Amino acid sequence: MSAPQGAAPAQRLSLPLVMAFACTSLPLSALGLAVSVHLPNYFAANIGVPLTVVAAAFATTRLIDIPVDPALGLLQDRTRTPWGRYRIWTLIGAPILCLALYALFMSPAGATTTYLIAWLLVMYLGSSILTLSHVAWATTLATNYHERSRIFAVMTAVGIVGAAMVLIIPVVMERIGYSNAEGVRAMGWFAIVLTPIACLIVAIATPERIAPEAPGAHFNIKDYTSLIARPNMLRIMAADLCLSLGPGWMAALYLFYFRDARGFNTTAANLLLLLYVLAGLAGAPATAALARRIGKHRALFVNTTGYSLILICVALIPKGSVLLAVPAMFFAGAFAAGFGVMTRAITADVSDEVRLDQGKERAGLMYALTTFTSKVAGAASIFLTFNVLARVGYQPAEGASNSAAAIHGLELAYIIGPIVFVMIGGLCFIGYKLGPDEHAEVRRQLDERDALYADAPGIATLEDPTIVSHPR
Repeated sequence: MSAPQGAAPAQRLSLPLVMAFACTSLPLSALGLAVSVHLPNYFAANIGVPLTVVAAAFATTRLIDIPVDPALGLLQDRTRTPWGRYRIWTLIGAPILCLALYALFMSPAGATTTYLIAWLLVMYLGSSILTLSHVAWATTLATNYHERSRIFAVMTAVGIVGAAMVLIIPVVMERIGYSNAEGVRAMGWFAIVLTPIACLIVAIATPERIAPEAPGAHFNIKDYTSLIARPNMLRIMAADLCLSLGPGWMAALYLFYFRDARGFNTTAANLLLLLYVLAGLAGAPATAALARRIGKHRALFVNTTGYSLILICVALIPKGSVLLAVPAMFFAGAFAAGFGVMTRAITADVSDEVRLDQGKERAGLMYALTTFTSKVAGAASIFLTFNVLARVGYQPAEGASNSAAAIHGLELAYIIGPIVFVMIGGLCFIGYKLGPDEHAEVRRQLDERDALYADAPGIATLEDPTIVSHPR
């Protein structure tokens, strides 16, 4: 297959700048893994909240929180301050998130369902503010088709480091004699300390440019509805839903599956999960490099197919065989890391197409819509999987005795769900046409219009001149 050739040469951001900007990914990815893998298990096994109640609490908060994201996206897109559009939101989100993390990870024994739901809502609010401001800021920081693959690959890789660091914590804690509950609480402290440090680095070190808007370009509810109805936006939302639901489904069942179905102890299971996460350090840049050769949507096809095939191999690994599990988990993690890189980069490209049509910045709203689908997936993955386990009679408590039928139900749930959803996610991009040639033309028209509006009387832009540019 011939390589796409259309992306015009453009500003290349320096690696130190990209690395500094990616710092927000450290706590967000660490938090995402801790919340999806360890926190539900922590409340069910250690705090004493029934399994079905935990499932209902996580699902309810996700559903309640869903309308917040589009509102946040619109608000962020319309923000104009001397400190930029998205920088100020990064500084707002950090303390909100830290407060919720303390309440959840240091939760008292016997915490009520109301307590759990309330603090999950606050946590998701802080997380949404940081996530939306970060990815939308990335869209304005990198404007070239291939440069976007690069910046989102670096963001993913930095996030993987954060996730790996938080995964190491319970392993180390167990080694030196602490309980699983104490290990989870240590994960919470790690995220609480890391969040403000990372956000300050991003806010201080990263430039931000606010592009001019077309005269008379104000928010109109028709713009919102037409945005959702755009074929490319529908592709992105459907794909993001499925590509979040598949790995989220797997994450919700991971510890149960590897402990009770595959015969690994908790330490071995955590180490394999750490390998799965670390594999993204290779998978994210490899996906970006593949996208440079064959295009972003085709690279996504490769990753979804590879992930599904490897997950089948995981099910065939002999029980307790760490040696055979290592390569399977590595390749599964490498393929999975490319999902977010490509969907985020594709969303950035489509946001340019939308801004050209509507004359307004809509990156925050567009990422809010994908966050919406991710939250639906997060709610569905925990709610569906935990209720499936309850239906088949699986008992999650440590030391519980489970029947062969319950274990078989756990195995089927772990394998079938992720494969089905991930493959559907890849298939959503059949017929997608916004490749490098088409995007280069969109950017050419945007740059010409931005220059025209920037020079027009009464139309001002905010621009930080500190971006470091290097020739390709």
